[in-house]
Amino acid sequence: MSLREEINPSSYGDKITVLSIDGGGIRGIIPATILTFLESKLQELDGEEARIADYFDVIAGTSTGGLITAMLTAPDQNKRPLYEAKDIVPFYLNHCPKIFPQSSGPLMRMRALRGPKYDGKYLRKLVRKILGTRRLHETVTRIVVPTFDIKLLQPHVFSTFEAEMEFSEDALLSDICIGTSSAPTYLPAHHFKTKDSEGNEREFHLVDGGVAANNPALLAMKPTGKVFPGSPDDLASPQSLQYEKYLMLSLGTGTSKMEKKYNAKMAAKWGILGWLYKDGHCPLVDAFTFASGDMVDLHMSLIFRSVKCEHNYLRIQTRQQRRT
Repeated sequence: MSLREEINPSSYGDKITVLSIDGGGIRGIIPATILTFLESKLQELDGEEARIADYFDVIAGTSTGGLITAMLTAPDQNKRPLYEAKDIVPFYLNHCPKIFPQSSGPLMRMRALRGPKYDGKYLRKLVRKILGTRRLHETVTRIVVPTFDIKLLQPHVFSTFEAEMEFSEDALLSDICIGTSSAPTYLPAHHFKTKDSEGNEREFHLVDGGVAANNPALLAMKPTGKVFPGSPDDLASPQSLQYEKYLMLSLGTGTSKMEKKYNAKMAAKWGILGWLYKDGHCPLVDAFTFASGDMVDLHMSLIFRSVKCEHNYLRIQTRQQRRT
């Protein structure tokens, strides 16, 4: 039995366990903290070697969630997860000040209007260093990471399922993480190439996966690969998607500190520049990322409610308290 089969018991069992992690930049500390607690409790039950990846058949992550996903599933020399969950919060605290250096004043505002707010050099160097030459097919459990190809103007979802079937999809984990984290107006887009089985090049021109799916929960349930129930020849049938077989944990990254700071009176005056830059933030990006995340949560809730399995889906999202 292969390692992948050993850590994917639902290939032969009754349930499919799915972990989904939203995008959100430095707010990735929030799901990382939750996962640290969860992993510590699992280790109390199953021993110190227990890791988050051992308990989930699929882990999906967008943007910062994609980086967490890669850290939890990239293999070490023993084909075990490269990082423990408890390593991720210190990782963010140590490196985020260099990824997102803080400055203000006219120079920063001019830079934000002319190009990305941050140059992304430190992030790219860091991700390449920690993930090295590891590729998508090597993850210790199956993963799903959405991106958006700005050249094609369409989403591109990287998944272990596709990498196992199509050679050109088997990109470096570092390239996937950099691509899914390239938030418009904040970090530069990422370009790289892969090759298919015949040596032909394939190009990717990627920006943040949050453009397509800041909450990747639905993508994690994509019916591909033997881990999902139903006959491979009958995946187009709605009956093949046996939602009651899923156990889903969806982790948000908290609401933006800009929440409730915008209003209709302000937005009515915004032109292109106002929607793209306001007080150091991008209202347009904030709007579509939070909107898409909430819509997916609504959809997921309705799916599980429709099959009378509400308890199979848990969404954890922190929200600011309404000020009076």
